[in-house]
Amino acid sequence: MAFKFTDDNFKTEALESDKLVLVDFYADWCGPCKMMAPIIDELAEEYEGSVKIGKLNVDENPETTRKYRVMSIPTMIIFKNGEAIDNVVGVVSKNVLKEKLDASK
Repeated sequence: MAFKFTDDNFKTEALESDKLVLVDFYADWCGPCKMMAPIIDELAEEYEGSVKIGKLNVDENPETTRKYRVMSIPTMIIFKNGEAIDNVVGVVSKNVLKEKLDASK
């Protein structure tokens, strides 16, 4: 199951993590986000222990959404050592995300 990021825990759980982190910026009403949800959950299981993978609801967490200038959803951002190092906007295949995660390790 994907981790739930919030404005309150983002700094500690994403930016200060000693692991690579993938954050899926989404909204409950977003059709393409719903298409990405099972892929995000599968990746969270596959990378458990090596990469922290989770979701951040843009409607409930406007501060973090603004900080990373998320204008379109779904947007997936990869963080390493507290820095955003890569991102993907829109619906993509599981393989695209796996390639980006593996290349970022």
